[in-house]
Amino acid sequence: MTTPSAVRVAARAPRWVVPLVKSFLVVADIALASLSFFIAFYLRHYNSIVQRSATGTLSWSREFAPYAVLLPLIIPIRVLLNRYYDLYRVRGEFSFVDDLARVFKATAIGSLLVVAATFMYRGGVQYRTFSYSRGIFLLDFLLVLASIGATRMLFRAGQIAVGRRGINLIPTLIVGRGPEAALFIQEMRARPELGYRVIGIIENGPVVAPSSSFEGVPVVGDLKTLPEAIRESRANEVIISDPNVPGEALFDVMIQTGRRRGVEFRIAPTLLNCLPSKTEIDQVGSLPMVTLFRSPLSGAARIIKRTFDLTIAIFALTVLSPLWLLIALLIKLDSRGPVFYKQERVGMDGRVFLFYKFRTMHPGVDDRPHREYQRAYINGRPDSNLGDDKRPVFKLRTDDRITRLGRILRKTSLDELPQLFNVLRGDMSIVGPRPPIPYEVENYQLWHRKRLDMKPGITGLWQVSGRNRLPFDEMVRMDLYYIENWSVLLDIKIILQTLPVMWRGEDAY
Repeated sequence: MTTPSAVRVAARAPRWVVPLVKSFLVVADIALASLSFFIAFYLRHYNSIVQRSATGTLSWSREFAPYAVLLPLIIPIRVLLNRYYDLYRVRGEFSFVDDLARVFKATAIGSLLVVAATFMYRGGVQYRTFSYSRGIFLLDFLLVLASIGATRMLFRAGQIAVGRRGINLIPTLIVGRGPEAALFIQEMRARPELGYRVIGIIENGPVVAPSSSFEGVPVVGDLKTLPEAIRESRANEVIISDPNVPGEALFDVMIQTGRRRGVEFRIAPTLLNCLPSKTEIDQVGSLPMVTLFRSPLSGAARIIKRTFDLTIAIFALTVLSPLWLLIALLIKLDSRGPVFYKQERVGMDGRVFLFYKFRTMHPGVDDRPHREYQRAYINGRPDSNLGDDKRPVFKLRTDDRITRLGRILRKTSLDELPQLFNVLRGDMSIVGPRPPIPYEVENYQLWHRKRLDMKPGITGLWQVSGRNRLPFDEMVRMDLYYIENWSVLLDIKIILQTLPVMWRGEDAY
């Protein structure tokens, strides 16, 4: 067994760098909040903000003076709300979509508080009868949202570049061995920009061998020695990947270590062993009961999701119609055959529907290679991984059936645009599980069929969370998580995350 001190990673950046970056973000937010307010005033009134007196000193102009007294309210509100929504967190995982959502929340709530404080404070005694312009506060909201949002995106882009160089990564310990632990290690190796470096494995039980390792990561101890391993390895995060870890032992470790040293603990359980978020607490007699939702979506939720789907589909069809014509022309020039490809797919509750895509294969090809591969993939056979242990790939790479243009269309997911017709017809949704082929469903286990409880989607949680790097069981778990935790906000988040996946050109099925 490797000693915890041996896996300690020397920091590649001085300790003062992170506090300096946080301080820079605070100063930048103060400057942007002030500048946005100045610009909003000028755009609304076109009056000067400062003036020079006869003695040569500078002061606020007469027109801006009633607004200047609000700056001591505006700046603290902006900074405190940014802090509340965790916009000064430098280390760890992040999402551009989540960051933009937090910026929007902080800015919107900040603007509401600024307006409320302004009309309660009324500029103090001197400007109590002054009538403040509501247009200035609206312009200020838009400018702050744009400037702070752009600043965070630039900062995150720089953080990605730094993470890919192995700098400022969080040293992390993983408790347990299993598919979840292996998947986490593989994902962190493939995407260092997420901000983690796995330095050691903690066994949930006695150490198997003196020099054992898992997925190339050394074993540094067991659950009893976890506090010492955290202290000696200087780990900042612990991932619990084994659902069989005793709760009492884990709670003791968190009390002994986490609260004193600021170590974060995360649990990555198998989704099927988790209680779904859509539950109700009832009482039968004197016994409390947890009632699970029998239907993934209530009647009102189905109406909301269908309205959302129709709105997005009609808008996308209108905007992308020139692109459709271009793709259709290129398909005709590239190979013989129809523009569209039609195939039977299995939808919600096992109903079969006709599925549309732009044709990416030569007509009349044999589908037996794909059938055999999907059988191996669904059954979890090792030979379905056509990559390696460090970067798994669950997809047929050398498929001679695909045309030259088809490879480009699949890489950018543009071949899936005709599925918008399926959305209009009600067979599919914009976001949902991937629609399977009937011969795929024939190989499903019973629990796999739970992913058919909701309409399939053009994009989904699987597509934006790993795509072809995930084994089939993990893909199903993500689909079940989406079904149990559906919301309009989750759909919007997945749609926004789909765009960079398309831009990076990660192959789809």
